[in-house]
Amino acid sequence: MKDFPMFTTEYGVASLILKEVPYRQEAYIIIQSTQQPKELLEECISFCRVVGAEKIYARGHEFVESSPLHCAIYEMRGQIAVDEQKTANLWPVTPENIGAWRDFLNSRMKGIDNAGTLEKSGEKEILDLGGAYFVHRGGKLLGAGWIVDGELMLIAAAEKGMGEQVLHTLLSAAASEEIRLQVVSTNERAIGFYEKMGLIKTAELRRWYRVF
Repeated sequence: MKDFPMFTTEYGVASLILKEVPYRQEAYIIIQSTQQPKELLEECISFCRVVGAEKIYARGHEFVESSPLHCAIYEMRGQIAVDEQKTANLWPVTPENIGAWRDFLNSRMKGIDNAGTLEKSGEKEILDLGGAYFVHRGGKLLGAGWIVDGELMLIAAAEKGMGEQVLHTLLSAAASEEIRLQVVSTNERAIGFYEKMGLIKTAELRRWYRVF
């Protein structure tokens, strides 16, 4: 579904992120400019509901901060020395297998707040940037991920307990031991894992509030 970077009404301007409506029935509103935030938000919510959103989140104006906090997005950074004893094999993502890679990551990320669904339309960008892999050992899939210029874009293990192997294997393909990533505050298990690996929260990037 098409996003609206500039959704203009008589009450102001907002950005509407609608790409998750078909997958999660979720929409996101970013208030850009307004003197009438209540009216602008109501109009945005109405539009999002018409196109199928059942959950709607917003940010960008102090008015929305009276709504319940849905989640915060943290940046985490740190250095992780690759442990060769914990690495497995990398299988690069190619035009032939990127569909299976997307399907795997989407299935693993489905229950995580604010995790964007990977779409077919984004495949070319992923392939052009590189750094997307399956991780396996002895023919068994351990997980998959995507790391670009030291930023861990995505990571998912196939089963509980495999995350450390997947992370070390992905890092073995990176040029630097220092990595950064974004993680949602409600994913406490992931935050605990990254802290165990030596990463720390360095910033709160944004907050989303539930407005419908």
